[in-house]
Amino acid sequence: MKTRFPCSAARAAWWLAWVVPAGVTVAPGAEVSIVSPVISRAPASLPGFSWERVPLNLHFGKRTTDLTDAEVEFVARRSSLIALEKSHGFAAHGSTEAGIADAARRITGRNPAARVLFYFNAFINWPGYAAFETYRPEWTLRTAGGEIVKHPSGTPRPDPSNAAFRAWWSDVVANANRSAPLGGVFVDALPQALAPGLARQVGPEKARAIVAGLREMLALTKRKLGPDRLVLVNGLRTTEFRELLDWEGIDGVMIEHFGAFKTDAPADMKADLDSVALAAAKGKFVVLKGWPGFNWLDAEMMKRPPSELLRLARERLTFPLACFLVAAQPGSHFCYSWGYTDTHGMLERYPEFERPLGPPKAAASWQGLVATREFAHASVWVDLASRQARIDWR
Repeated sequence: MKTRFPCSAARAAWWLAWVVPAGVTVAPGAEVSIVSPVISRAPASLPGFSWERVPLNLHFGKRTTDLTDAEVEFVARRSSLIALEKSHGFAAHGSTEAGIADAARRITGRNPAARVLFYFNAFINWPGYAAFETYRPEWTLRTAGGEIVKHPSGTPRPDPSNAAFRAWWSDVVANANRSAPLGGVFVDALPQALAPGLARQVGPEKARAIVAGLREMLALTKRKLGPDRLVLVNGLRTTEFRELLDWEGIDGVMIEHFGAFKTDAPADMKADLDSVALAAAKGKFVVLKGWPGFNWLDAEMMKRPPSELLRLARERLTFPLACFLVAAQPGSHFCYSWGYTDTHGMLERYPEFERPLGPPKAAASWQGLVATREFAHASVWVDLASRQARIDWR
């Protein structure tokens, strides 16, 4: 990664501490050109990573019926890192646990190397889980005045500062993984506990206790899962929430809103891409979620025929994919759709995902907000300022 910026000696020292090889010096006030090395190995917790094609994370849920045999075959063939969302298979099996377990058995039956992750939210009590039959009301988060703290949807939040809740939550994840061929857990909503707004609801001291509880809960969960199963969390957002990279028990992080949801400024996108290298330097892998310029919350867009949405998604893939490629480290995965159900483009074919890619020849070269990078079978160019990109496949 090449980065240019005017910097003080202190700023340069901070930056050089983690991205520049030993021996590089920077004069105060100088313009710095930095090339960071490609991380030479995948995180130890993510075996089987390959540059053969674009490494994909498929993250979705099908709530109405079971996956068809064709859908199972598609998922098993195209991805080795799959996260099945809340309520997946609920209508067919009666609970999220049973729905995810059934899909995991079918997917890993076709691809034993696939890691299928169990979705469990750390800070929103989404319904649909059989485990909530043993959930205790005193674990629900309340304000000092006794009012239940809720997600904007109206769904109550749990209180991770409660040790009994942490034990219960981690047991739910561990039991799901013991009862099905699952590869770990996708943990959602951590940024909602880290955001400043929580302290305004419950007070600064309680907010700090919640964050400390979440840290312990994830470390506890990882200990129960063991080293061979993954804890993937959501996530990073520009320069925010990078503290997650230092939490015990986390193997990977998602950047969920790349180039979308009010983080589409060039500086925001550059910060997200920088986070990929920062995570790799700390031994974490990253899932970068790209968007086609619209999402499932766009009511007017969702009125359009599915075929038109897919056409637009295919036309607009190049920019987010090129951004991912210039930043990708061993272990990085790309996720792309306009939402999180089977109808939001995750189970569709994109020609770029079928092309041979091969390993990168070197780290990306950055000139301001323009980057280039060479892979064995592709040349990538991206300009964050103009949102233009090109991928020349060969």
